[in-house]
Amino acid sequence: MTVSQETLDEIALSRAEYEAVVDRLGREPSQLELGLFGALWSEHCGYKHTKALLRTLPSSSDRMLVAPGAENAGVVDLGDGLAVAMKIESHNHPSAVEPFEGAATGVGGIIRDIFAMGARPIALLNSLRFGQPDGARTRYLLNGVIGGISSYGNCIGIPDVGGEIFFSNAYKGNPLVNAMCVGLIENGRVASASAKNPGDLLLLVGADTGRDGIHGASGLASRTFGEQAELRSAVQVGNPFLEKVLIEACLEALVLPGVVGLQDCGAAGITSAAIEMAERSGMGLRLYVDRVPRRELGMTPYEVMLSESQERMLLAVTPGHEGPVFELFKKWDLDASVIGEFETGSNVSIFDEGILASTTPIVALTDAPEYILSNQKPQWLTTLQNADLSKVPMPDTSPAETLLRMLAAPNIASRFPLYRQYDYHVQTNTVIEPGGDAAVLRLKGSKRGIALSTDCNGRICFLDPNVGTVIAVAESCRNLSVTGAEPVALTDGLNFGNPETPDVQFQLTESIKGMSRAAEAFGIPIVSGNASLYNESAGKAIFPTPIIGSLGLLEDVEKHSTVGFKSEGDVIVLLGSESVWDSTDGLAGSEYLDFVHDRVEGQPRIDLDLEIRVQSVCRAAVRAGLVLSAHDVSDGGIAITIAECSIIGGIGATIDESPAAGGLRWDAAMFGESQSRIVVTVSADRLSDLLALAATEDVPATVMGTVGGDALSFGDMFTTPLATAAEAWKTGFSAATSD
Repeated sequence: MTVSQETLDEIALSRAEYEAVVDRLGREPSQLELGLFGALWSEHCGYKHTKALLRTLPSSSDRMLVAPGAENAGVVDLGDGLAVAMKIESHNHPSAVEPFEGAATGVGGIIRDIFAMGARPIALLNSLRFGQPDGARTRYLLNGVIGGISSYGNCIGIPDVGGEIFFSNAYKGNPLVNAMCVGLIENGRVASASAKNPGDLLLLVGADTGRDGIHGASGLASRTFGEQAELRSAVQVGNPFLEKVLIEACLEALVLPGVVGLQDCGAAGITSAAIEMAERSGMGLRLYVDRVPRRELGMTPYEVMLSESQERMLLAVTPGHEGPVFELFKKWDLDASVIGEFETGSNVSIFDEGILASTTPIVALTDAPEYILSNQKPQWLTTLQNADLSKVPMPDTSPAETLLRMLAAPNIASRFPLYRQYDYHVQTNTVIEPGGDAAVLRLKGSKRGIALSTDCNGRICFLDPNVGTVIAVAESCRNLSVTGAEPVALTDGLNFGNPETPDVQFQLTESIKGMSRAAEAFGIPIVSGNASLYNESAGKAIFPTPIIGSLGLLEDVEKHSTVGFKSEGDVIVLLGSESVWDSTDGLAGSEYLDFVHDRVEGQPRIDLDLEIRVQSVCRAAVRAGLVLSAHDVSDGGIAITIAECSIIGGIGATIDESPAAGGLRWDAAMFGESQSRIVVTVSADRLSDLLALAATEDVPATVMGTVGGDALSFGDMFTTPLATAAEAWKTGFSAATSD
């Protein structure tokens, strides 16, 4: 009998997709099979609307050890016998329903992806988006998400070293919670999520299985929110203390003879984990659901297969070697059970109490439909891009008052009230703490270090998905370069609205084109990623938000730069521009235009060739010991950059030229966000060396002023006490997010 529309809606399959299932099987699927198809053909697991685009992303590199999509995370070689596994993933919809558990289990899931590669997790980052913080619901979501992230990371003993948070009512009904994890692999011991030979056993280890998270991949991640839908049962509950034990036990198990594969039970639970393992192994699989340890009575095979209970891993073990594996997990007080075996063939056969519940071709389950998206630019976007920014009214506050107001804006003010809740020094590797452009960690046993960053301005991507994504890649790499680190790898978290609508199809297509263009220009691969679609509520999509996580390498971790100004008399230099101040063009998509004038419009621009040269000069200057501080110009423009460097360094600055010099609009001059600019400081006796270095790369370098005093002076226009500016910046976030 043909399945009902209600059932298809529950598992997020369209009628056409259901007919495709019937065509592939040559028959109607059973209820269990329908659940398997719903999970594996979900957007979360099957990437129906993105996989054709994702194939276009550059992923080749001499450093690449594990290519994107091949395993749970990408792996890049750092040399000296060290490699890094890295990935970013989203938990947006669960966090909108249950912010604490949604965020916590998002962190838990990305950690499992990393140690499934045989990597010891050494760092976490997060990238968050919420509605404006003046509403009670946003504050509830914010506090819950931060609580979940800090609780899980702190309990498990992995430092939260960086990230970003952005507020806009584009995210009011659908917050974004993206978590990034980085792990270290020593001596080439990269694990694979596959078996080796027919007869290899499939072991399940970790938490018992319950009914939590059923339809999480299909119900939450593959459709938009219904205002009346009750979705809490699809949100999992995490146990970080169990995961900590699971990390240690699994990493120890990987060195045992006979342990040939390790896989995370994530989205769609055993269904995706086991069936994708079999596909990767080129074998069939027999699964015995009655052998799965459960914490609830009366669970059906459907519920067992689709449960997304947390803290569970699958292992492939050569028969005859399972004894020591059981003993190891017993030592760690963990339950391990043989729940299946790999076999010659191409089907997954599921048994319950000796009765065959279903047998299905694996390729039919894992080869989800593939949709080609349209690329028609909407007319409304052209109108926004063509806005005449010269006609934006001047603010009704003075330059000094506007600076203080901008410093206290939720998207600019210090995030210390958030990251003080994270333990960012656990494992004792952190060199640069949260609050700078990028985190820096030492690699123990080596003089090298790594830098990590996440970045994306959804407002700019909304105005031009292609250019906005280029800028996201450029700024994430720029965040690394200002520390002195060379960018070597990227991971992406694609957060978009409903891919069945023309506008979102255009945004997705153009964004991935921009990502590919930027990564190729920088010559660095995209090693892993995640796509989270259907991010909208009440028919309104979020800003397109392709978050870029980046990894940089420092050959000598001691040779790094930080944000804060250092000493009296140091010279302030702007790399990347012949002008101290910005122009009206820089107002496109800027924080100033949105925060002060409530307008999101204009045409964002970036010169990629200039960007790459500027970053190269900055890195070379840091390595040569020329640069005493470095900070990229981004949200809020040059005035905010100067203020942040002074506040963080605890010392004032004098900018020689007035923002209104030459007839410039002072608001655009101070707060425009033109790209490819970095503010550095250098001692006066090394200034000529820095300028000569910049000239060799054809990079503009403009002397702006000097460090010193206890105030911020902007030419002859105005002077603000540093203490006043610091008060606005340090208290602005708490003021904006408190009841």
